[in-house]
Amino acid sequence: MTAAHPRYSVVVPVYNEALTIGAFCRTVRAALPPGYELLVCYDFAGDDTLPALAALAPGDRPEEIRALLNTRGRGARHAIETGMRAARAPVVLVSMVDLSDDYSRVADMVARVEAGADVVCASRYMPGGRQVGGPWLKGLLSRAAGRSLHWLAGLPTRDPTNSFKAYRKAFLDATPIESRAGFALALELTVKAHFGGGRVEEVPATWHDRVAGKSRFKIVRWLPEYLRWYLWALGRRWLPHRRRSA
Repeated sequence: MTAAHPRYSVVVPVYNEALTIGAFCRTVRAALPPGYELLVCYDFAGDDTLPALAALAPGDRPEEIRALLNTRGRGARHAIETGMRAARAPVVLVSMVDLSDDYSRVADMVARVEAGADVVCASRYMPGGRQVGGPWLKGLLSRAAGRSLHWLAGLPTRDPTNSFKAYRKAFLDATPIESRAGFALALELTVKAHFGGGRVEEVPATWHDRVAGKSRFKIVRWLPEYLRWYLWALGRRWLPHRRRSA
């Protein structure tokens, strides 16, 4: 694969991640299958991630890396979309810079998209997956939402809220993102793929809470966004008139 035609794109939103970007880049180099481009998506020119990234030794930096200024609107939701739209590969992987995600699953996730899946979810809540640490309320809500959507709405994953996912770029290009804030676009895209007739798959993964830096997850502020797509999925499953009009 060449720089112009990578096998997959890795999208990472950042916000003042000077403490974590070095360890993240070294982990990416060691753990990810070859053939990727790394897209580091930031909100403002003064983000301290940028000088920390520039200061890395060549041996610590992924070979194909682009820093992208998010001009769509402040916050992780828009930073992620900036990377999704700019990705050059047919597969787009979204990850976090805090090393919480399970990179041993990336090869399988990318291969499943290449085999025809629209969305592949790394699942903490299926057999073989687990969550280590993290706020108990956030974990409780995400587990309850995932399992109830799996059983009540027929969603083919038990962890639709996890941001660590692989997407088919053609699906992303054809799908508008309506979520307004936070990481709810992961749930939105998953339910849109499933109820739009696409393939959604999951693989077991282990999630670890971050050990450096500060999480910017705002559970109270972002809960209405998740609830919107939770109810949308239930409506598409159980209200025929909504399926016809959506």
